[in-house]
Formats: sequence, structure tokens, C-alpha cells
Amino acid sequence: MLILACSFAVNAQLPKSEKQYLIEFNKSTLGEQWQNKWNLQADPSSWYGVEIIDGHVTSLKLYRNNLKGAIPEGISALSNLKTLNLAFNTIEGNLPKDMFQLEALTSVRLEMNKLTGTLPQDYSKMKSLEELSMFNNLFQGTIPEGIGEISTLKTLNLSSNYLEGSLPKSIEKLGNLERLELFGNKLAGAIEVDLGRLVNLRELILSYNQFEGDMPSGMASLSNLEFVQLQGNDFRSLNSLLRMQSTKLAVFDSDDEFLNMKFGTTEASRTRLVDTKYEDVKRN
Repeated sequence: MLILACSFAVNAQLPKSEKQYLIEFNKSTLGEQWQNKWNLQADPSSWYGVEIIDGHVTSLKLYRNNLKGAIPEGISALSNLKTLNLAFNTIEGNLPKDMFQLEALTSVRLEMNKLTGTLPQDYSKMKSLEELSMFNNLFQGTIPEGIGEISTLKTLNLSSNYLEGSLPKSIEKLGNLERLELFGNKLAGAIEVDLGRLVNLRELILSYNQFEGDMPSGMASLSNLEFVQLQGNDFRSLNSLLRMQSTKLAVFDSDDEFLNMKFGTTEASRTRLVDTKYEDVKRN
């Protein structure tokens, strides 16, 4: 029995590669300045924000913990990582090249940092990712077509960056998507994505970009859509929205010809036309 107990303890020990990466992560993000610091001499299971199950790191949650510096390369060492939450810190630099090789990831939250560079192109190994939130950073370039490979994605929030170019057509393949938030970028051109294929979409926030032309006709069939923000663009026509029967809350520009639009059976008491950039909206 003693031999079995010792064997179990060894097998449950965190692999050296995972522990070493956590130590490197701590140093790279100036761990001595964190709000909740790690005692690197103690067992990793005692480290703030680290969850270990069956001898592997499955969660790293360091939300609002005064992280600075950069996320080091080599994060793929945490091969069982499911949740990564580093939001509301001051992390800089590019995303690690191997971050989106982590097949077990279900949630990535990196919002409210100072991350730079372009978004990764390849998401083919993302078999479980449901949430990708990276709003309010300094990302540039385009939204890659590869984003459409994340078939499990429910939330995509890339608002308040410096992204440009058109909305990739591959987004229409995200049939499980519930929230698409791209507010405050430099996205432009006509929307050629068949939004009608996003049958589970509940929130669509495209405000303050440079979109133009007509909204896709397929939007009229989105029976689950509850919240829409389109202000601050150059849309020529929103006729597809006129045919919507289920929108509970819609927000549009108030400085154009659409001011007096009437929406089918939309609940008038909850539908507003606004001209402000920042809205304090209570969402159910």
C-alpha cells in the first residue's frame, strides 16, 4: 500500500515543463509586482490563479493582478490548459506563436491590456474554444479567415483595437456564435458575410467602423438576435432589419435617414436610436 501511495504522488506531480513555464511566465510578467504574488519556493498548487487537476495545469486566472511585460513563448507546455484569463492588466508585446496550438482551451480572455501585433492566422487546432475576448488592445492588421475554423466559438470580442480590412467571409461558418463584437476598429467595406447562417447569434456589435452598403438580407431570419449596434458606419440601407420579427433591443445612428424606421413587432419600449459612442446598456 505504501508503494502504491508513493507511486500516486509521483504521478500527480506537475511535469517539470509546466512548472518551468509558469516560473518563466512569472518572471516575464514582473511577478514581483503582482498584486497577488507567487512564492516560487512553494508547491505550484498554492500559486494564486493556478488550477491543477490530475497533475496538469488546467486554468490560469490572473485577472486584474497588475501583470506587466509580455507573455513568453512556450505556453504550449501547458497542454491541458482550458481557461486563460489575463484580462485587465498591462501586458504588452505579441501573442505567443504557440498559444493557439493549445487544443484544450475553452476560454481565452486577454481584454484590457496593451497587446500588439497581428492576430494569428491558424486556428485549426482549436477544437473546444468557446470564448475569445481580446477587446481594448493594440492589435493591427486584418481579422484572419482562419477564425472561421473555430466551430465551437460562442463569443468573439475584438472591439477597440486597430483592425482593418473587410469582415472575413469565414465568420459565417461559426454556427454556434452567440456574440460578435467588433466595435471601434477600422473595419471597412460592404459586409459580404451571410449573417443569416449565424442562427444562434444574440448580440451583433459593429458600431464605429467604416462599413458601408446594405446590411445582409439574411439578418432578417436571425430569430435569436436581441441586441444590435450599428452606429458610426456608412450603411446605405438597413432594410433587412425592417423585416426582423424578434429583435428586443436595437441601437442605430440617429443622424441619418434611418431615424424614423419602424421595426415589425420589435418591442418599441426597448428600441432606441442613439448618437452617442458609449452606451450604458443593461443586457439580460
